Amino acid sequence: MKSNSWVINGVLALAVIVLYILHFSGTSATIKPSAATAGGTKVAYFEIDSIQSNYELFKEVKSALQVKDMENAKQLNGLKNAFSQKYQELQKNGQYLSQAEVGARQQELAQLEKNYTSREQQLSQELQEESFKRLQEVKKNIEAFLAKYNKNKEFAYIFSSNPDLMYYKDTAYDITSDIVKGLNAEYKSKK
Repeated sequence: MKSNSWVINGVLALAVIVLYILHFSGTSATIKPSAATAGGTKVAYFEIDSIQSNYELFKEVKSALQVKDMENAKQLNGLKNAFSQKYQELQKNGQYLSQAEVGARQQELAQLEKNYTSREQQLSQELQEESFKRLQEVKKNIEAFLAKYNKNKEFAYIFSSNPDLMYYKDTAYDITSDIVKGLNAEYKSKK
């Protein structure tokens, strides 16, 4: 009985190997240099950091957001300086003022501090909303381009490579340069 099960297991193992070879030998002919296949599903990827570094629209959006952030910082710095100046005046001249005048100046300082905090929150929220809106615009442009790009390539999936999520990738399936060239060509044609 034991020799019978050994023969049956050997035949089953051989059958699995033959099926495995037959299955993947038919699939290997469909592999293209720019697409990986998993059971007939074509997959490609692009490096998101390369898109961020080389896509002109993204660079313009990033630059515009940095300018806005610097303008906000300048505005907040002005408010901070006004507060600091009033505070130093109070420290310098406080001994010559009446209690009512000191109280009024302290209220003024408290109001300036409140205005600063309120303005800081407002500017931060506005910048965050604008960043989200502008980056969504970039994302939609990338998605629209990938839809056009994929009509000829027929990929089932196109992933963006994120170092925290992807542990291995074969560079033969990297379509980043195609995407950067295409996105920039489209962007220049719209300008």
